Parts: sequence; C-alpha cells; structure tokens
Amino acid sequence: MTGISYQSSYLIDLKMKKYFLLFFITFFSCSEIKKNDQIIPFSGEFKQLDYQPKDSDLVLTRSEYYEKLYGFWLGQCIANWTGLSTEMDKIGNVGDSNSGEFYTRDDWGGLSARTEKKIDFVLKGSDEIWGSDDDTDIEYMYQYLMSNGNDILSPEQIRNGWLKHIKKDEQNFLWVSNQRSFDLMKDGVFPPKTGSKELNEFYEMIDAQLTTEIFGLFAPGRDDYARKLSHLPIRTTARENAAWISEFYVTMHSLASTVDQSQSMKDQIMWLAEKSRFVLPEDSYASKMYDYVKEKYHSNIPWEQARDSVYYRYQVNEKDGYDMTSKKLGCNACFAAGINFAASLVSLFYGEGDYKETVKIGTLCGWDSDNPTSTWGGLIGFMIGKEKIEQIFNIKFSNTYNIHRTRQNFPNDGIDTFENMSIQGVHIIDKIVQSKLKGGFDKTGNKWYIPIEKSNKLSN
Repeated sequence: MTGISYQSSYLIDLKMKKYFLLFFITFFSCSEIKKNDQIIPFSGEFKQLDYQPKDSDLVLTRSEYYEKLYGFWLGQCIANWTGLSTEMDKIGNVGDSNSGEFYTRDDWGGLSARTEKKIDFVLKGSDEIWGSDDDTDIEYMYQYLMSNGNDILSPEQIRNGWLKHIKKDEQNFLWVSNQRSFDLMKDGVFPPKTGSKELNEFYEMIDAQLTTEIFGLFAPGRDDYARKLSHLPIRTTARENAAWISEFYVTMHSLASTVDQSQSMKDQIMWLAEKSRFVLPEDSYASKMYDYVKEKYHSNIPWEQARDSVYYRYQVNEKDGYDMTSKKLGCNACFAAGINFAASLVSLFYGEGDYKETVKIGTLCGWDSDNPTSTWGGLIGFMIGKEKIEQIFNIKFSNTYNIHRTRQNFPNDGIDTFENMSIQGVHIIDKIVQSKLKGGFDKTGNKWYIPIEKSNKLSN
C-alpha cells in the first residue's frame, strides 16, 4: 500500500488529461479572479447576489481559502501514506493481541515490525501520483455528490453515491462499520439506519471520523452548520461516542478559519481543541479521554509515556466506561473510535501544531495510525496551506490524485488534481454562504462575508 506504478506512456496520457482539465476550468468558467498566476473561477451556474456586510461578519478571501483547501488535500495525503507504514503494527498485548512493545521516537526511520516498510514520510514528487485511500476517498465522494446536488445530502443521495462509487465484490477498501453499512445499503437499507446500533454492530468503530472532517471546511466559522451538514453522513456509520468524536473533528475543521493567526501554531491548535471540546457529552468516555490526555500533556511527561498511560487506562483497565476489551472484538477493537481518538489527542497535543512532529507522533503512536495522522495532517495542512507544506519538506509535490485506486465511476478515469478538488470545494462554499448562511460577497467577488450569529460566537 505504498503507491501504484505507472508506465511512462500512461503518464504522458495522464499529463494531457490533466492539462485539458485545467484548460477547461480556466477558460470556460463564466467569471474569474486572479491570485498571482492562479485563477479562482466561479461556477458557471452561480449567480452572485448583492449583499450588505455586517460588522459581525466573518470575512474570508476565496483565493486564500482555495490555497488552504489545497493544503488540506495535500496534507492529508502525505500524512495518510506516512501513517500507513505502521498501521496496526502496535495494538497492545491483551486478549488475543500480542504486538509487542509500542514504538518510540527512536523507531522513526527504522522498519515496521509487521510489514518491514520504512517508517518515514511518504512523499510524491511532481511526476508521481497520490493514490486514494479510505482516509480521503469517501470525503472526495461526498464533495463530488455535494457539487452535483444538495449541500445537505439526503439518505437517497448517500446510498446511491455509495452504491455507484464503491466496488461491490473485489477489494473495496472498506472495513468494520463502513463495510457493514455498505452491506445494508445493498440490501435496501438507507442511512441513518445503516449506522444504527440495532443493525450495525460496529457503530462504535472509527469509520465516521475518516469520512466526514471535510464538512467542517464547507462551513467556515459556522460550526453549527458544519455539524448539520455532517449529521447524516456521520450517522451513516456511527452512533454515540463514535459520532460525537467525529463531530469534534468536524467542529475543529470549521473553527480553523477563526483562529488568531498572530498566535503560535501551538496556541492555535490548543484553542481549537478547547473550543471544540463542548460537543463531547460530559458523561461520555470520549470527553473523559480528552481530559485525561490533556492532563498528561500538561504534566510534561514524554508523549510515549502519555500513550502508554492511555493503553493501560483504556485497553487494559477499561476505565471511564470504555469496555472494548471485554467485547472481545477482532484485534482487540484496534479500529475503535475511542482508543484511536485518545491516540490522536496524544499526537495533537504533543505535536503542538508542528506538521512534521504531529505526523511523526501519530505514525508511531499505535493502533490505526494512518487515521489520526490523516486527520491532523489535513487540519494543519489547511491551516498553513500548500506553499508552507512544500517549504517544510523543500519539495514540489505531485498535484495529481487517483480516486480510482479505491473507488470507481468518477470522471476522467478517476484522475483529478488538487487544484480542481479545491476549486470544487470553493464552489460548494459559495452556495452555502449565499443560500444557507445568508451571507454574501464583496464587489470583486473575492471575499466571503459569513454571518456569525451571537449564539455561534466563541469567547476567547
């Protein structure tokens, strides 16, 4: 799972398709806005209405947001493929699981104990292709469905999208709750019943986390509407703690547009986490996990010790109502939302907003390691943007994405670009800002004015 090899002739054909795609986007949009050499088009179907700005509006620049969306997709792909090098290597030593000692920072640059892959950043240069994976492909599908339909996806739209774009028989890159929900859809069941406790025994697994963070980016600063957008997609596969954890991630992504950029990345990340904590019910194990990991971080112990404390508290001793070990699920519920949420918080807090450090810790932390890395890689990538990511690694990354590695029935034989994916996201937000949030644009069309109601404002 480290990538796909392509023949040189195919790469030439791919480049021609990519150039045609960008040519079409550039020259056949009804109106355009230039940022340096970039062109940020409006959708040909979009009609901009007059709007009187309010002092309380959140003001964002469309061209800057495009750059951030590009950073989201690029940041996710780097972190996803890096985290895959250790996926399920270290899941504990209780029940039927015996994966040995957890990794530490000294294992970076070594080999995976399970697959012998090198534990290092996976980077794709400008002549390579990023393959899709389950941490990015369902989000890609949801964005595609929203761009061709309603912003609030219906049960029918979700089911039809899954049945069209997910392979039915061969390897389809679905596991646990996603697979169970898909099987139910094939039997005629619609969301949200596909994620119900009665029909889906895997409702507490991680699946909703890796398929819904993007909804937060479609409602910048309006976390209330972001949770509305994501409500049904989350409950397509999740309930209770797994759903609340997913809403925590969605909320962080929405509020990322409101951080004080004069502060350090560490302070921005901590602010985001604290402001999103409220979506976790006080009596949930998710909220207790958040408080526990934060306490360990502030105690100044090394991240490895914090991770080990998480393991003993939740997998071994089953504290705070987290009882996955007693349920005797496969690999000791290494796919569970709870334990991976706690592990993700270790990398978030100890990474302190540093992209590389956060992804490193997430990769070495254990369990379903490519999922937390993808989440934070996408969030931090969004916050710092594409250019900053390339500066960090001193490389010109590939802008090409192959959704057909894991999914099917998309245009252009599944070959897309981060430019096009980011423009598509901007178009979705254009519609949401104007028609659903009752906001608008400045006279040039390059700025969004997003109403932030008093009830949606967060105190510092």
